[in-house]
Amino acid sequence: MSSPAIPQWLAKSQDASHMSLALRTLKLREDSRTRAAYASIPHKTASFRAALHNISKSTSEFYSVTAGRDHLNQRRNRYVDVVPYDRTRVVVNDQGCCGSSSGGSYLNADWVLERFGGKWWIASQAPLPNTSHTFLSLISKSVSPPSRSSDSTRVRTIVQLTQNVEEGRRKAHPYFPDKVGQRIVVPPEDDSLGPPFEVTLLEREIIDDACCVRSTVSFTPLSPPNSAPITFKHLLYHAWPDCGIPTPEDRAGLLAFARLVDKTNRLEAEPSDPDPPMIVGCSAGIGRTGSFIALCSLLRSHGILSPPANATPADSMLPPSPLGDLPDSLKDDKVVQEVDSLREQRPGMVQRPEQLLVIYEILTSAVASGSSGTKQW
Repeated sequence: MSSPAIPQWLAKSQDASHMSLALRTLKLREDSRTRAAYASIPHKTASFRAALHNISKSTSEFYSVTAGRDHLNQRRNRYVDVVPYDRTRVVVNDQGCCGSSSGGSYLNADWVLERFGGKWWIASQAPLPNTSHTFLSLISKSVSPPSRSSDSTRVRTIVQLTQNVEEGRRKAHPYFPDKVGQRIVVPPEDDSLGPPFEVTLLEREIIDDACCVRSTVSFTPLSPPNSAPITFKHLLYHAWPDCGIPTPEDRAGLLAFARLVDKTNRLEAEPSDPDPPMIVGCSAGIGRTGSFIALCSLLRSHGILSPPANATPADSMLPPSPLGDLPDSLKDDKVVQEVDSLREQRPGMVQRPEQLLVIYEILTSAVASGSSGTKQW
């Protein structure tokens, strides 16, 4: 049986001049977004105002990051230079809504829609000790993707792409125990009126083929008495180094992990909620996180991952970019389109050039091998 043909646009990833143009164009557009985001922040110095004078008010408002830069919220950001866009940020309140509402608790996370796969994700930084309660509160409440504000759903799967400590540096803080049967209490933040959560690790399994540790976690509000427990699945991919990419030996594992994530989210499918959005994060929630979402979207569009139960067409949902269209020479390149679209929704997605390149490589390998993802875990 012959291998499937590689699409012409994907074969161009072997062309050095095409890849140089792709990297350069994506960088220039992201630099423009960064300048516009800074223009949305009130600056007292004349030098800042002069440097940003040529950015229109409408563009700076589109890429505004005022909530994340607010002095009350800055301590809730793991990194000072990574904050969510106001228009896509997740606001944690009783409605689990999205947008620049001043109500609710701040979380460094954005709603993100796959351009070609049509699935919604919540892209998030790894929780800090002072945001763990807000993070769990997001899981405990009904949420509504921007496209379905009248339809509520609940997150039941969390994807973590960083280990808690890498090369001796803290990259993520744990918010559930590491031993089955153990319990911890996660207190609310100072400005939260919610009850403490008692969090229990129910199950933990190692899945070597997917370089994954899959955990089942339950947490219960400590008030009112006899509150119902809330259960979620947590999937840790442990073979993706910070500021790097999986080794060639681990890339088959990343593909298997993407399939595992998709199937896990559907394992306990309810007829009314068969495939809810998932939370995905690394340390900052942009590099590995953006790469994983982009890869899943493109795998989905090529039939390697299953389509979402309720696909959302990106063209009808996502607003046009103030930066204009991509150059004609890149309009057929779906990786470039996907990454550029993700960066419109959360700053810095697919942070490094090598992360962009590995998306091409894994997608090419998956398409060439005709991967179908039939394995069951």
